[in-house]
Order: sequence, then C-alpha cells, then structure tokens
Amino acid sequence: MVQAKADIGLIGLAVMGQNLVLNMADHGFVVEVYNRTFSKVDEFLKGPAKGKTIGGSHELKVFVASLKRPRRVMLMVKAGEAVDELIEQLMPFLEPGDIVIDGGNSHFPDSQRRYEELKGKGILFVGAGISGGEEGARHGPSIMPGGNPEAWPHVKPIFQAIAAKSDDGEPCCDWVGDGGAGHYVKMVHNGIEYGDMQLICEAYDLLRRGGGLTHEELAHTFSEWNKGALDSYLIEITAEIFAKKDTDGKPLLGKILDVAGQKGTGKWTGIDALDRGMPLTLIGEAVFARCLSSLKEERVEASKIYPDQKHVKPADKTLFCKQIAEALYASKIISYAQGFMLMKAASEEHQWKLNFGSIALMWRGGCIIRSKFLGKIKQAYDKNAQLKSLLLDPFFEGEVTRCIPSWRQVVSSGALMGIALPCFGTALSFFDGYRTAASPANLLQAQRDFFGAHTYERTDKPRGQFFHTNWTGRGGDVSSSTYNV
Repeated sequence: MVQAKADIGLIGLAVMGQNLVLNMADHGFVVEVYNRTFSKVDEFLKGPAKGKTIGGSHELKVFVASLKRPRRVMLMVKAGEAVDELIEQLMPFLEPGDIVIDGGNSHFPDSQRRYEELKGKGILFVGAGISGGEEGARHGPSIMPGGNPEAWPHVKPIFQAIAAKSDDGEPCCDWVGDGGAGHYVKMVHNGIEYGDMQLICEAYDLLRRGGGLTHEELAHTFSEWNKGALDSYLIEITAEIFAKKDTDGKPLLGKILDVAGQKGTGKWTGIDALDRGMPLTLIGEAVFARCLSSLKEERVEASKIYPDQKHVKPADKTLFCKQIAEALYASKIISYAQGFMLMKAASEEHQWKLNFGSIALMWRGGCIIRSKFLGKIKQAYDKNAQLKSLLLDPFFEGEVTRCIPSWRQVVSSGALMGIALPCFGTALSFFDGYRTAASPANLLQAQRDFFGAHTYERTDKPRGQFFHTNWTGRGGDVSSSTYNV
C-alpha cells in the first residue's frame, strides 16, 4: 500500500512545473510529481530534485495515493483540452473534498466551467494565475488563486510560502474570488503587460529615431528611469537589453527581427472588454501593434513608397528624455486605470467581489508587471474600495496633471516625425475623452436615429426616457427597439 506522505502533487514537468516543485521543496513541503512522459520524472528526480523532499510516480493511481488528504493536485500543462483530459483521468482516483488546481494560462470561462462541473462532483477546483516566468516560479511568483473558496485554507499555506514577497514582507498571493476569478485577473494582468511593453517600445522608437540616442545612451536613460516613478521589472530588463552585445561586440538588439509574437492573453483581454462595453483602448492598440509588426514584408514595401519624415533632432536631449519619461508614466496610469475598470465591471457581473487593493499587492512582486507604481494603486483602493477609476484618485490626478504638458508634446512630436505611437496616442485620447463632460456622441445618436430610428435621450428630460424624431418629414413616427450590445 502506498503511503500518503506528500503535501501536494504536481503534474507537468516543463520548466515552470519543475521550478514550482523545487520552490515548494525549498519551503519545507513534500511534493509528488507525475508527467505523461515517464522519463521526465526519472530525469528530474535524478537531477534538480535529487536530495530534496520530492518523490515521483509513473502511474496516476499511485501518484494520487501518495498525497495527504484532502489531496491537492496541481496541473501545470498546456491550457485547453489537455487540462480537461487530465482532470477526467484523475477523477476515478479522487474523492469529495479533494482539490484540483490549474496553474496554467487557462482562459477564465474554462475555469468557470471546470469549477461548476467539479463542484457538482464534490471536488474543489482552483484556477490559479501564476506570473513571473521561470525565475519567478523558482524563487517567488505572483499567484492569483480563484475558484472554490473551500479550497483556500488548504492551499493558502503552500501558495503564500512560495509566492514573492512585497517590500513590506506581504506575500504576493491572496484569494481572488469564486469561479474563474483567478484566471480572469491573470488575463487582465497579461493584457496590462502587453500595454506596458508596447509603451516602452514606443518610447524606445522615439528616443532612437526621434532623438538619435545610441544603445549605450538608451541603456543609461532606462537605468536612470528605473530609479524614479517608472521603477519596474520591465524598465530594468530593457536597460539590460540595450546594453547587451552580440559576439561581434555590436548591440544584439539591432540584429533581432522586428516581428512580435503573442500567445493570446492580450487578445482575450481585448475581446472581453468589447463584450463588456469597456473602453480598453490601450491594450487593444498594443495587441494590434503586434499584429502590424507581423506584416514585415508589406511594411518594407510601404517604407519605399512613403519614406521617413525629415525632422530636426531635439536640441536638448535631456529635456526630450524627460518629456518621454513623463508621457510614458501618464500613459501607464491610463493603462492600469482601464485594466482596473474592466476588472470592476467583471467583478460586478460575476459577483466576484474582487479586492483591488489586494490585487495590486499581488502584482507588486514576482510578476512581469511588478513595479513601485503598484503600491500607489493599492493605497488608492485602500482609501476608497469603491473607486470608479484611478483617474479620480487624488494622487493619480496630481501625477497625470503634472505630466500633461510633456504628454501632449511627445504625442505631437511623434506625429510630426512620422513615428507611430499607437499606445501613447490612444492613452491621451482616452484621457481627453474621459475628462470631457459633453462629448460629440449626441451627434452620433442623432445620426443613428436619422437612418435607423434608434431613438435618443434628451438633456432636458430624465435619463431612461427615449425619443424619436421624424427628421425628413417623410419617415414615420415608429422607432426601433432600444438595446445595447
């Protein structure tokens, strides 16, 4: 008979799975591992796991039997059908009260469905978003667990032990909410990551093509930025990228093809925002910028027809760099404001009761978007848990107001230089639209009513009353039904 000795079991020994197991063992937990390819189990046990509190099985039945009750089984496999197939294979060996944890990059509707299906069978499902890459998994990731709340007391000691810690020692892991909430928050995290990366790329393009900075000057500039308000993991590694030389002593970055890849989480965020009617403009533009980058051959052809705009390099490079830093900071505030607005809408629809201050804390360490800036977001939601937008918080109001002159100058300079700034530009447009009390949407509603009898509301009548005008005198007085998608 197999002795139940392991605190948790993990299936899937790719690099993320292996590093999480080693992290758990380092924190005093006994871990049992399983992989569909048995040789991976043996190689892991003889290699990185040797001498640690880690065991391995070649059979799922034996693997499950080795776990203490309630059994905690963590899946680190490719998102999609593989997760469903593995859960189905596990079911004969599980019993009510056991816990299945999906730590992959699953789409939140899948996690919501698995939560419901397993709840009906007495199994507690947890969808845990994990960020930080290989290094984070090994030394402390950001973990965003959601699903069945009954599971949280049983996985909390393990997750909070292995998670990254913020500057004040708090674990970057807390319960997010029911159902698919954990993977939803991870999805939005990844969408914000898309936005951050594109904003940095646009700043790089302005500095390089607009300002004529060398790779050495770029490395120095980003290193300096990392000491102030822009202090973050992505700014830090970007400085290192600029400084990296190839074997011939030339900058490696200059030899990397400008065609961006993507795995889909940014696209999921954009689609979800469209479904909810939320103006997530910056992340949407970041996704489209990657799509545009993939049209390499067409871009090369177009560049021959439409050459670069001739422009004078800025006379004061120091001032130019300062303006770009402030524009980057303001645009970043917009990106996070939009992301939290989206999560607020999802939380209300699904009744997840997301704690936005807690989410900001979870992102302060271990994850790709970790930054000093997130501490201010936590403070904003700690002061006002019902905050509608970060732009309405006094601190962020002051920061954005301070950056507006530079922000407008940078976006204008990009347009005059012929340098594409999709995220800088849309961030400023969103800000100007958000702060506009009387928008031109009244004309849009008039147009809709003119050609489609879609009705409109009036400024001199209570909200919720709809009217139709026979604009030409030839149309009828019957209006279309009123609805929004």
